[in-house]
Amino acid sequence: MPKKRSGGGLSPTQQAAKFLGVSVLAGAVTAGIALPAAGALGLVAKGSVQSFDEIPANLKSPQLSQRTTILDNRGNQIASVYSRDRTVVDLKDISPYIQKAIVAIEDSRFYQHGAIDLKGVLRALNKNAQSGGVAQGASTLTQQLVKNYFIEEAGDDPTKVAEATQQTIGRKIRELKYAIQIEDQLGKKKILENYLNITFFGEQAYGVEAASERYFSKHAKDLNLQESALLAGIVQSPSRYDPGNDEAEATKRRNTVLQRMAEVGDISQKEADQAKEEPLGLHPSQPKNGCITAVRGAGFFCDYVRDVVLTDPAFGRTKEARAKLWNQGGLTIRTTLDPQAQDSVQASVKNHVYQTDPVATAATIVEPGTGKILAMGQSRPYGFGKNETQINLSVNENMGGGAGYQPGSTFKPIVAAAAIEGGKPPTQQYSSPYEMPYPSPVQACDGKVWRNDPNNPAKLTNENKSERGPMGMKEATAKSVNTYYVQLISDIGICPVTQMAQKMGVARADGRKIDQAPSIALGTQEMSPLTMASAYATFASRGTYCTPVAIMSITQKTGSEEKTLPVPKTSCSRAMSQKTADTVSTLLKGVVEDGTGQEAGLGERPSAGKTGTTDQRYAAWFVGYTPNMAGAVWVGDPAHKRQMTGITIGGVPYDKVYGGQVPGPIWRDMMTGALAGKPAPDFHLIDIPDDNKGKGNGQGKGRGGANGGNTGVIGGLIGGLTNGGTADGGTTGATTGGPVPTPTFSLPGGFIQGQGNGGNNGTGNGGVWP
Repeated sequence: MPKKRSGGGLSPTQQAAKFLGVSVLAGAVTAGIALPAAGALGLVAKGSVQSFDEIPANLKSPQLSQRTTILDNRGNQIASVYSRDRTVVDLKDISPYIQKAIVAIEDSRFYQHGAIDLKGVLRALNKNAQSGGVAQGASTLTQQLVKNYFIEEAGDDPTKVAEATQQTIGRKIRELKYAIQIEDQLGKKKILENYLNITFFGEQAYGVEAASERYFSKHAKDLNLQESALLAGIVQSPSRYDPGNDEAEATKRRNTVLQRMAEVGDISQKEADQAKEEPLGLHPSQPKNGCITAVRGAGFFCDYVRDVVLTDPAFGRTKEARAKLWNQGGLTIRTTLDPQAQDSVQASVKNHVYQTDPVATAATIVEPGTGKILAMGQSRPYGFGKNETQINLSVNENMGGGAGYQPGSTFKPIVAAAAIEGGKPPTQQYSSPYEMPYPSPVQACDGKVWRNDPNNPAKLTNENKSERGPMGMKEATAKSVNTYYVQLISDIGICPVTQMAQKMGVARADGRKIDQAPSIALGTQEMSPLTMASAYATFASRGTYCTPVAIMSITQKTGSEEKTLPVPKTSCSRAMSQKTADTVSTLLKGVVEDGTGQEAGLGERPSAGKTGTTDQRYAAWFVGYTPNMAGAVWVGDPAHKRQMTGITIGGVPYDKVYGGQVPGPIWRDMMTGALAGKPAPDFHLIDIPDDNKGKGNGQGKGRGGANGGNTGVIGGLIGGLTNGGTADGGTTGATTGGPVPTPTFSLPGGFIQGQGNGGNNGTGNGGVWP
């Protein structure tokens, strides 16, 4: 007979029995209230009937978390991701063997009792009373299903999971009432189907379909007798009976299930004995969860899709709602990723920059006019090992990227666009010396003014001493002349440039505002490749900027039904006039044909682009486009520590790395493959006259006597025609050169300048060509 507790109270078993009697007498529940650990709870039943009545009776089956499948734009699978690896299947798609095995070992009277098995409860109470502890449980499959509902609803929150599994009378009462409700609403077959889809089978497998694939690499409908018995046996303790960890223990448990199936008449004893002799027959498949498993090197794009779902209000008003949608899964996400473009990006990246190199590269391709991200890749793969990373080097910090990288001269076309849109002609000339201090003062936004320090003025130089003016925008863009573009932004002001950048979606990768300083013209603000590719797509689409998008459609499976979810759409707006965009395209076409980006050219296919190299060579870029694709390539040290001088990249040694030298060929190769078989439309080009070397002053020198003046006239003409040529003058004397020449034919204004060298004595100033 059970002993009383210290202090004269009833033993746990007596408490459970008393509560059982109270429950029956009150008519609140049938006699199944004492469940697996009821005898060990040590909690009184006072108030339990009242609490039972107060429990809401509207339990709803939770949306089971399932795998989410991510597809490219042609319907090919990129990756399978899940909070819990589960694929919900109908009962007809589950082997009859596993259905019988689960019932036999977990609740053999499942089809004879209601939500609570009174006979089982009394048997468990008696057994537990005899043992003085918890030797046997009495939960029905329906009660276990309810418990799993609570666990599923708790998700991955450890606090909520603990609450859902805590051993208290209160939870058991709630579980019972919901079990009664479910039995009344669903019926036995649906309860069994739900149970088989929600139960945890170990090894990250939730539900019988995932378990079947995990342990046997087959569908649940194809499970044989011994395989079904093994899976059914795992449910009680997935860690203890894991066949991968302890084959002997798993075999023993499987045979227990087989024997029980024979005892309840599901199979004959002969069938059970024969099945016991069979090996476990494991043919496991490794869990394939997460973006790390993505094909085509699309792990970072996969991660970007995840971040879109978790951050875009289109998928839920709150962060919690969006996380719940992602974790529940069951989504089929069709993305914008183009497999041809993605393969081309990965091949080019791998060919030009090795995973083990001291620097890395990241590349992105977008579609002008739609904002669709067609490809995204980098040289350091998605992973946790050496020379691997989980940072998406192509995107902004808030979407899983880093703090960005200075784009260097690839920012100059944005300055050009702002100037042209504001009325500056592309023939605008500046002195563009090799070296100069930043002009000061310069107008900024909101009435503010930027000023250089008069005591220690900031200076800048061009890349090469041969790069000096005067020159116009066409030559300055082709040669990437720093002093020209600083003079240009100082002339038009900083605000038009930052406003144009905003219209083109250009923002710092770390979320900070762009600085109000003329140095931004040289690309001093950290950007991401996706930002720059999308900005240049504005030029390709003749002035229309479209926000980047990665998702085309999403469907969600709910039970046997599928519903379509709304997805964020690209937002397109006019950033500049068509003429401005076409003018910039004309300028950038010259960069590829005759300027710093010649190594990035696409042959006969029209293309345009711009190189970029930062101070100290921490980063090098090429950003370019055709009318139907725009792409950006960055090369550098993500940690911003390694300068690219005296360096070997992709097996090739470089004294200094330039934007047209490493990023340019990467861009060329990736775009060539991505565009293969695609139309090759041309740009709408603008006629921009070549920069005028003549300034209207032909300085000819006539050396000699009386003829010096005449020779000075000739020197002013011929010297100018030859841009600094020579013409011999007289031999004696020294007089001023002749008057302004008046030829009988006309030449463009400022065409003539040069020198005419005379004899040994005296000089004469040449005439001036109007």
